[in-house]
Amino acid sequence: MEQGVDKHVDLEGTLLADSIGACYIHCDVAKESEVESAIQLAITWKGKLDILFSNAGIGGIASSITSLDMEQVKHLISINLVGKVHAIKHAERAMLRCSTKGSIICTSSSPGNETTPEQVKTLVGEEGILLRGKAATVEDVAQAAVFLAPDDTGFITAHNLVIDGGYTSAVSSEFHLQVVKN
Repeated sequence: MEQGVDKHVDLEGTLLADSIGACYIHCDVAKESEVESAIQLAITWKGKLDILFSNAGIGGIASSITSLDMEQVKHLISINLVGKVHAIKHAERAMLRCSTKGSIICTSSSPGNETTPEQVKTLVGEEGILLRGKAATVEDVAQAAVFLAPDDTGFITAHNLVIDGGYTSAVSSEFHLQVVKN
């Protein structure tokens, strides 16, 4: 992001956080030190870390596999994969230090669950099936995180909870039907 855009995003983030009694910090999840600082801020602010909701991610690259720009691929992986590793690593350390039985919740996009021959195309934004007539909203994803965060759902672990209005099931079923027909 350009520096002017960062300042605008930071101002908006600060105003939103203030309006709901939260705390804002600018964090590039691809940079481990920034993730560590964000988690330390949460501990300083609240005394411990109970929940990590790792939701950062960016869209893919519109390209066939043979013409991918590898710098763009590295950037995508640094945020969508390595960023989650940074978050989990430092959240787990914080939870162990504070003896917290917390929740670590990570999200990814629906194409991460698909098995189609054109998965690279799908990852880059090909128009999808919207069974509920709309794409998932921030609130849809947040409600799932709120459901998973409390101690009484602690036995739900290592589970892929798909929040996509049926998109993944429809695409997967369509793919399997094509394989059977052929």
